[in-house]
Amino acid sequence: MRKQWLHGLVVCTSVVTLMAGCGTQEGKTGSAPAASGSTAPADKPAKEVKMSLNLATAGDTNMTELQEKHVIPELKKTYADAQVNVVGTGPGDAGSQKIFEKLKAQKDAGKQDWDIDVAIVHQSMMKSLIDNDLLEKWVPNSANKSAVVSGDSKNSLGTNVDGYVIPLYHSQVALAYNPEKVKDVPKNFEELEKWIQSNPKRFGYNGIKNGMSGVAFATAYTYAKSGDYKTLTEGPYNAELEKKWPDIMKQLKSLPVIYTNGNNGTLDMLNRGEIDMGPVWVDMFYQWITDGRMNPSFNLKMIDPGMPGQPMYVVIPKNAKNKEAALKYADFLTSPDIQAKVIVERYSWYPGINADVVLSKISSEGKQKLFKSITAEDLNKRGQSLPIGDYFGKLQAAYEKN
Repeated sequence: MRKQWLHGLVVCTSVVTLMAGCGTQEGKTGSAPAASGSTAPADKPAKEVKMSLNLATAGDTNMTELQEKHVIPELKKTYADAQVNVVGTGPGDAGSQKIFEKLKAQKDAGKQDWDIDVAIVHQSMMKSLIDNDLLEKWVPNSANKSAVVSGDSKNSLGTNVDGYVIPLYHSQVALAYNPEKVKDVPKNFEELEKWIQSNPKRFGYNGIKNGMSGVAFATAYTYAKSGDYKTLTEGPYNAELEKKWPDIMKQLKSLPVIYTNGNNGTLDMLNRGEIDMGPVWVDMFYQWITDGRMNPSFNLKMIDPGMPGQPMYVVIPKNAKNKEAALKYADFLTSPDIQAKVIVERYSWYPGINADVVLSKISSEGKQKLFKSITAEDLNKRGQSLPIGDYFGKLQAAYEKN
């Protein structure tokens, strides 16, 4: 049963029993475990250490369920007495903002031991967390450091996050479509525009309201039409690029589409036959199929030059009270075993670490489901980032104004 933290994340202490050496840090308790993702304790541990472990996660209820129903039970197969106190801080960027505010308040109050040991946060909060010196640079001490290869593990919306984060997972936006209605699937945005014009009101997305799938689609359209992807995602900021946006947004909004009611709304209209194609989160699409809410014959497509995705990051606060336990748990979350069993198999997310070290641990069914329509090559070639912060809000404002 989920324990609640009082007074804005004041924690109820829980006990985690781990073996020393499993939460190792360089220069402290010996060398870190091998990068194989093994979580078994040493045959002859030097000592037993009892410590508290408190985890705060932004995101919807599925993020707390991931920890409580899937990760922690796996942890207890090795550490039977382990208990992790988990609290959800809420969906969207606001959930990550609460984690930032809590850590900042403890730093400003001069507290030496902060009561969040591990946190799961969005990209949008990384600049504030790093600029305010709230995070540990933990990845060099991670058992999985050699598998941290993605671009967004180094750069997050223009902020250098190298060493501070390992993505827990990567979510990806793609076009979902009904193959009975869409016989010649568009390969790029030019072909997509022609299809929409030839099939009015059969393409749907949620604009930029009530869900990031629509935001990602509008952003990808802007990338394709402007040719400015590299600068918009890596910087430096150049206000001159924004002069292209009004015409691009007018062109996008002139297309004869249907506006849906959010991420779920696009999936629902597709399943009910009210539209034939639209941008969706890949994990949500597969979850709907698993739950029997989506026609399993429907398919996905990543068109050129690509569409954005988004990671959630595992971070460790700089003054985490239980840093050794935090490192061990962060390593467990990002290990190949948990990435395969929980992130890919259970939630249909793409792994946060190098897929090559995860694929061998994924079942044939899991591989067939997640990589059937969108291959690893698709992700490497067409998986895009969202814009840096200086551009992101202004791009959405340009969409609203034009």
